[in-house]
Amino acid sequence: MDTIWSQLSVAGEGPKYLNLSRALREGVRAGLYPEGAQVPTVRDLAWALKITPGTVARAYQILTQEGILAATVGRGTFVAARSARLGPTQPLYTELDPKVLQGRVDLRSPQLPEVGQGAAIAEALQRMARSVDVNWLAYPRQNAEGALRQAVCDWLSFRGLGPHGPQDVMLTHGGQNAVTLVLACCLRGDRPVVLTEDLSFPGFRYAARLARAEVVGLEMDGEGVLPDALEAACRRHGPQVLCLTPDTQNPTTARMSEARRSEIVEIARRYDLQIIEDDCYAPAMPDLPSLRAMAPERVWYVGSVSKTVSAALRFGYVICPTGMGEAGRLAAQHGFFALSQPVHALMLDLFQSGAAAEIRLRAQRELTERLQMVVDRLAPFDLAWQPGMPFAWLSLPQGWRASTFTRMAEDAGVLVRSSDQFAMVHGRAPNAVRLAVVGDISRSDLDGAVMSLAGLLLRPPSDMAV
Repeated sequence: MDTIWSQLSVAGEGPKYLNLSRALREGVRAGLYPEGAQVPTVRDLAWALKITPGTVARAYQILTQEGILAATVGRGTFVAARSARLGPTQPLYTELDPKVLQGRVDLRSPQLPEVGQGAAIAEALQRMARSVDVNWLAYPRQNAEGALRQAVCDWLSFRGLGPHGPQDVMLTHGGQNAVTLVLACCLRGDRPVVLTEDLSFPGFRYAARLARAEVVGLEMDGEGVLPDALEAACRRHGPQVLCLTPDTQNPTTARMSEARRSEIVEIARRYDLQIIEDDCYAPAMPDLPSLRAMAPERVWYVGSVSKTVSAALRFGYVICPTGMGEAGRLAAQHGFFALSQPVHALMLDLFQSGAAAEIRLRAQRELTERLQMVVDRLAPFDLAWQPGMPFAWLSLPQGWRASTFTRMAEDAGVLVRSSDQFAMVHGRAPNAVRLAVVGDISRSDLDGAVMSLAGLLLRPPSDMAV
């Protein structure tokens, strides 16, 4: 490694990862590290500076989000620019090239099993082809979506969302698009504030940044967001929106009790806070009231078929607060008029034929059995999970750090997602990893990957004091 990197300093007040990111940023801007220069690996720089790999990883993450560094899968991390980019700062999402995977088992993101989706979609497309006419040449219209909005209400009939109907439904191109549209409806001012869990799905943060909002993380416990932390943030920041996943918190799998939900709702009412309830990972048979049922006047319930039918369809929906359906559909109209005619017709067919419901049931059964395999293999360890959900949260034993475990798991042929990837830039990142239950590989390959992780957990590295 070039000595110019080993001269970096982490001295100063505050966390070492912030000091390191500051030193790297200043070095890039001063021309010490020219554009295109490859930065050392996390492990090499940590060894040279006598700090932990996690410290280096978090510093690299901050500068990558700012656009100063760029990570290229299979090649490394490079200096990309001397100043931060304008606009959204998260890296473009890309899948690993199959050549880079080279036989590794990817447990980073949940994947649905194939349980008949291909055949059902093919049959629906054949039926659709017979109905194509001159109307497919015009722009799509919101007032033509009534039957599909009713189908969404029927699809969610098991959930218990309080009073609602087709007039409250906004149709979107997936759950991420839904969150972006809700923020467009709710946020006002030059620098609005959005609250979310301090460990959360990065899509919340990306959508908020796209809306030029400041994102503030809230401390959590085993049930999710702490009411005291929420109230303190409301007093300090004057937020407008709170994003929550109360049923299966992503990534920790935490679930809010009914009492906690009531506390959160009362605080939201007191400070006139809008709530986005993300229920993309909804339990098959919910036994607690949704936030939408408890506060229909301020909760935007967001869901999609990505986790139950097919992620490729890019179909989502929002059950808007009472009386806000038209505002939601107006935001969608400004964004893309209405759903494209092919997506509209395909989803209506899958709902009305019963194919979507059958696929959801089959996929849930398969993922439940696969999750049980993971739970059985990792029974000796601290694993949080919920029945039927496609991921689990593994708190690492003493001697492990998340960044080190992730790297060594990759060396062992298994890709997992570190807690760093769910943490706020200045937030906490516990020594934990999320394990996704994937349905696009054989059960034997999944079992072998989890067995490899179990063996690795029993052999913590000896150099963790570095």
